[in-house]
Order: sequence, then structure tokens, then C-alpha cells
Amino acid sequence: MLPRQLRIWHVYPQAALLCQRAAEAIARLANQAIAARGSFSIVLAGGTTPGAVYAALRRMNTDWSAWQIYFGDERCLPPDHAERNSRMAFSVWLAHVGIPASQIHTIPAEFGPQEGARRYAATLEGAGRFDLVLLGLGEDGHTASLFPGKEWGREAISPPAIAVFGAPKAPAERISMSALRLSDAQRVWFLVTGTGKSEAIEAWRRGANIPAAAIVPPDGIEVFTDESCYQQGNRGA
Repeated sequence: MLPRQLRIWHVYPQAALLCQRAAEAIARLANQAIAARGSFSIVLAGGTTPGAVYAALRRMNTDWSAWQIYFGDERCLPPDHAERNSRMAFSVWLAHVGIPASQIHTIPAEFGPQEGARRYAATLEGAGRFDLVLLGLGEDGHTASLFPGKEWGREAISPPAIAVFGAPKAPAERISMSALRLSDAQRVWFLVTGTGKSEAIEAWRRGANIPAAAIVPPDGIEVFTDESCYQQGNRGA
């Protein structure tokens, strides 16, 4: 039985508006954290919707030198491969703003699942509690690279980064932050758009045991979604 997951829903008429509003909210949160503590730590997700949010972030007014960037998961591919989450984030956002390279903590997935997970776990040891974790939702209910039927890392002894083998979507080998580590955040926001995700939303809302439901930060999560996805996924709620 998974712990109960408190969810707050933000529903927008179009995905484009969602992405703009999410980027604005991230910038506000970052500026508040920087004013209060001098830094802002964020965990990035892969995917089309997060990519649109990152593109919008380029236009925001913030002190980029105070940002610390982490990644929730990565495919075990060469660092410059087009399907790497880090490559996408650099292309649409990180290469265009002034975040110091030493503060962008990519997952060394090119070393393979086990060695890469071990190395990233060492990086995460000094990260502390994240200010914000961004996540997506797959049509099968997966989030980051935590898939149904695989290890999610939600137990108290789970390492911060886990090796993933046999992922149902290529490439089969990946590295993911564990559900436990992704839950160790001030805020966790899911970015979910499109009618293709509606069945996963419906399952999530009725309490199905899917990977997304294993993310249980103390203050709950927030879901940014569009009307087409939410209304279809609201049928069984």
C-alpha cells in the first residue's frame, strides 16, 4: 500500500499557456529561494512538455549564477546523444543562460546503469533537500525512469540513484533518482499534457499503484495539466 499522495491540480485551457505559467512560477520560486538562502536547486524532467517550459524559462529574469541543476533520470547513451534528457535541456535552455557549468549536475549515464548510478548517488549526497522537482507522467503511469513492474526505490533504505534495466521504452538501460530521493523536496510539480495521458491520469486519481503515486513529498505534489488531459482523466475520479 502506497502512502496517500496529496495532489493539487492546476488546469489550463491549452498546453502552451500551461508551459508559460509553469515557467513563470518556477522563476518566482527561484527568486524567492535565492533571496532567502542564496541558491535554488531544481531537478529536471525529460519530455516535450518540460522542454517547452525550459524554453520559456530562457526569458525569465533571475540570477542564473545561483541555480543548481540536477536531473531526475537519464538514458544510458553517449553524452551528446540527441535522446539524452541533458542534451535537450542544454539545447533549449541551459546553453543560453549563465548557470556555471559546475552547478549543472548531469547524470553520468555513459558509464552504464550501475556505475553511473553509483557516481550520481555520490553527487546527490551533498545536494540536500531540493527546492523543486519537476516530473512527467507516461501513458503507463511511469515517472522519471521508474516503470511499472520495476524497482522504484521507495523504501527508507533506497539509494538516491538506481540502475534501471529492461525499460519498456528504448533504450532499455537507464538511471533514475529513486522515488525516495525525488520525494525529498520542498515542492514536486508534475507537468502532464495531452489526451494520450488521460488513462494514466484516471488511474492515478482513483488510487492505482503506479510509479507516479510513489512520489510522496511531505507537503504533497502539484500537477500542471491541460483541460483535454484532465477532463478525460476525470471520468473515473
